[in-house]
Parts: sequence; C-alpha cells; structure tokens
Amino acid sequence: MTQVFTFPGQGSQRAHMLQNLPDHPNVTLIKQQAEDILGVKLNALDSQEALTDTVNVQLALLICGVAWGQYLQNVGIKPDYVLGLSIGAYPAAVVAGSLDFGDALRLVKARADSMKSAYPSGYGMLAITGAEFKHVQAAVNLLQEKGEKVYLANLNGEYQFVLAGEKRVLKNAAEQVRSQGIGASVFLDVTVPSHCPLLKEQSEKLLAMFQAITLKTSNSLYVSAAKARVLRKPDDIKEDLALNMAHQLHWYDSCQMLAERGVNKALEMPPGSTLTGLFRKVLNGGECYSIENINLKTIL
Repeated sequence: MTQVFTFPGQGSQRAHMLQNLPDHPNVTLIKQQAEDILGVKLNALDSQEALTDTVNVQLALLICGVAWGQYLQNVGIKPDYVLGLSIGAYPAAVVAGSLDFGDALRLVKARADSMKSAYPSGYGMLAITGAEFKHVQAAVNLLQEKGEKVYLANLNGEYQFVLAGEKRVLKNAAEQVRSQGIGASVFLDVTVPSHCPLLKEQSEKLLAMFQAITLKTSNSLYVSAAKARVLRKPDDIKEDLALNMAHQLHWYDSCQMLAERGVNKALEMPPGSTLTGLFRKVLNGGECYSIENINLKTIL
C-alpha cells in the first residue's frame, strides 16, 4: 500500500501527551535530546496548565509527532509521504529525514515565542462546519471591508473551514454565516491567529533563521499543506516550514492530491484523530487510522 503519515496541529493537544510515548530506545533518545536542548523536563510541557501556553503546545506536538513517527519506522511501518497541519509540518519534516530534530526544537521554540509575543491575548481561531466556501468567504469579506481583522485560514474539507483573527470578530463572522441558516462553529484551543497575514513579519524573521540551517533531501516525500503539492528541494521545504504560519492551508486539496497519486492508507500521529476523519472523506475505499486509537498489530 502507498501510505502517508499525517501530523496534527494546535488544538489536538491534551494533558500528559508526552507521558505515554512508545517504549523504545530511539524514543528514549528523542526525549532526552528534547530535555537537554530545551532545558526542561517533558512533564513541564504537557501538564494541563502548561498547555495553555502556545510555546509549550507547539513543542509538545513536535516531540510527540517525531517520537511516534520514528517509532513506527523502527518497527517497519514507513511512510511514502508525510503531511503536517500547521506546526505538524515540523515533525513531518523530521520524520521524512529532511530536518534535524535538534534544529526543529530550536526553530519551533523561536516560532512559538514570536507568535506569542505578537499576539499575547484577544486572538485565536474558530472552526466552521456545515457551510459552503462561498458563505464563509462572504462573511470574511464583509467584515474585512469594515476594517476588521479576520481571515480564512484553513480549508480543511468541502464543508469545514477555520478562521483566524480577533476573537470578537471571529464570533461576528460565525454569526454572519449562521444568519444564512447554515453552519456550526466552535473556538479552537489555539491562542494565536495562525495562517494569515497577521503573522507575515514573524514568518519572515523565522525564514532568516532558517538560512543558518541545512536541510537534507528527504527519505519520504514531503507535502506542503499550504501549496497542496510535493516539495522535493530542501530550500523549498525550508521556505514552506518558515512561512506556513502566515500562509493559508489547503488540507482538503492536499488530501485529494495524494489520493490522485495513489495513496490508499493514512496514519495520523498522536495526539490527533481529526485529520483521520478529514482524510477518510477523500480516500474512498482506503484505510485511515488514528494511531492512538488502534492496536498497532492490526497495521503491522
């Protein structure tokens, strides 16, 4: 089978997500390297209180994704493609063999710090389901014409979208969509306005940091969720990682592209399960699994 490893973004985190990583020598090394570089114990990153901070969330998702992705490869389950949502692109690049884990830790720390500093409060992300693109985009356009800071950040499915911006305005956008008699909305557990122009300056600073980092040609094919295509050149992957915080994400199109390339199995790394449901709607007849919700023996 042709398979893809998927890596979730912010909103999928849960308390103590780093306390139940696989029992494997390579995972032990990953945990130790993370603690040495960050100068903290992992249980200081994934407590309920710690995960109210976007810096801890992003680092915990990176470590969790890398640990599980490399563990699966160590037991013989190898991806043909890797695809990460938002911060999930970083563990995807590490598992693909393109980005060094130590470099990823330092870059994600800088990424999260810059996002938090720019928008310490009052901003976030909101998911809208059950509405068509035209209705969501119309609500965003109407508010933007009034000078409001709201953006269509993620196109996750035919009827699933995520907005980013000021929480006050996000609520107004959801009400505008519901006024058409359609759509349900919920605020995501994300404290920054990702994947929109509000983070352009921060993404460009991160790209400058990337210039001191060397990426390798990946072992698995790296898919950009921002461009919905495979990136092969290390410099292209570097740019995608650095700038993805300010770019709109096209998850649905990325899944469709992989289906057209013959992918028929999708494995989502812990702690997520949402991406599995999204992929299942595209991969008709394929196999889609959330690793944390299955017995691994069923896919070995």
